[in-house]
Amino acid sequence: MADIKPYTISVDGQRIKELKTRLSLAKFPDELDEAGWDMGAPLADIKRLTKYWQESYDWKKAEDDLNKVPQFVTDIQCDGFDPLAIHFIYVRSKVKGAIPLLFIHGWPGHFEEVLRILKPLAEGGDGVKYPAFDVVAPSLPNFGFSEGPKKRGFAMEQYAETMNKLMLKLGYKEYVTQGGDWGCHISKALAHLYPKYCKATLYNYDSADAPEFFKNPILALQHAITPYNPREQHGVGRSNWFEREGKGYNLEQSTKPQTLGYALADSPVACLAWIYEKLHDWTDSYPWTDDEILTWVSIYWFSTAGPAASIRIYYETAHNVDGRKNKIDRHKLREWTGGVKLGFSHFPMDLQVRPSTWVRTLGPVVFEKEHSSGGHFAAWERPDDIVSDVREMFGKGGGAFGVVKGATGYTS
Repeated sequence: MADIKPYTISVDGQRIKELKTRLSLAKFPDELDEAGWDMGAPLADIKRLTKYWQESYDWKKAEDDLNKVPQFVTDIQCDGFDPLAIHFIYVRSKVKGAIPLLFIHGWPGHFEEVLRILKPLAEGGDGVKYPAFDVVAPSLPNFGFSEGPKKRGFAMEQYAETMNKLMLKLGYKEYVTQGGDWGCHISKALAHLYPKYCKATLYNYDSADAPEFFKNPILALQHAITPYNPREQHGVGRSNWFEREGKGYNLEQSTKPQTLGYALADSPVACLAWIYEKLHDWTDSYPWTDDEILTWVSIYWFSTAGPAASIRIYYETAHNVDGRKNKIDRHKLREWTGGVKLGFSHFPMDLQVRPSTWVRTLGPVVFEKEHSSGGHFAAWERPDDIVSDVREMFGKGGGAFGVVKGATGYTS
């Protein structure tokens, strides 16, 4: 289509120079002896990364690597808002009848997370062994190289509307999704609002409530009488840790994002520390390299809408106004959706690790897989596991096989 244009990431040299100047002027706080990670990102780590970001890190090389995958931009307009230029990766499989898969990132993630699962999903297994997928991985509005709205009220309905309109614009009348974090929530919003188009979702995030007897009597009974297995027992501790020690960011971003935004927009060190803490705490001892961390954070720093825009999704979802058409708030996101098939990849070091009886309150679960390691950024940390789970759920014999009409992912 004429208004879908190729996109090349190209940050102006002056912006890179300004970043290095700001880094050179950084003022660091002191730190208590033996503070470790208990109080946040350690001073030594942030000083090391700041120095490397200023003196040695090569954003242009990172740009070249990112630009190796086909990227595009197109305008999407949500009802009541101005059109937004939406950036996305788009790889069409060579296999005829590939399954359209929408990969939706979260915060503090971005489109880069799809890169490690992109090739194997698009290639499939020679059209016979494994299903193949057409993969679409957008930068959400306010993230990466997509534009963001300039007025209030852009909440779950609008994120879902943007994603659905993008897939329709690409010619997909039916599709499936994969995601964690906000990708999980937006997929749930798609299930509520657009079940005609969004046919199934594989989540790598267990955002669900315990079953209640008046809503889910069979699941509630199972939950009451069935002991937790080892994964679920571990999940109680991990989930409790997150609620007790790891959720402060969420409260701030859900209530006063503008105040925090001044630090994220003005100080690259603040932006680095805020995101790096999550990369460390939310993964399963993943061995981040300094280049990985700085590319990850640089995508936020150089983003089209600016790093402060990315956290507004928390506020808008928490303050979704009453009376709005098709309102999707945090309670709605945990309600049953019967028309969309669900799958869950359970990773032990995610933020919410819930029992199977909990996630089965969300809709018809056709796939579950327990993994022995991995955390919140599963597509980046454990790409082989995500690829395997996607193939199993949507492949022959899987619970969501053939869910998209005319697209099985196989040549025969």
